[in-house]
Amino acid sequence: MERRVINIDPEILGGTAVFYGTRVPIKNLFDYLETGESIDTFLEDFEGVRKEQVIKVLEMSQKLIETSTGILNENFD
Repeated sequence: MERRVINIDPEILGGTAVFYGTRVPIKNLFDYLETGESIDTFLEDFEGVRKEQVIKVLEMSQKLIETSTGILNENFD
């Protein structure tokens, strides 16, 4: 399995972060989840994205939030 999950390339959608091997923006996943859609629905609509990629992006996001607590707290003071 390919280890890379996210690709940022100025030649692909102007450097928008996409799922590696696709032209599907990472933001689309969060847009789906925000509106209450399931991961399965997202995967059905974007067949080039693998479930493993989605899970890894969510894990990476969780780690980013956990390690950025100090930065995030500064925004609420």
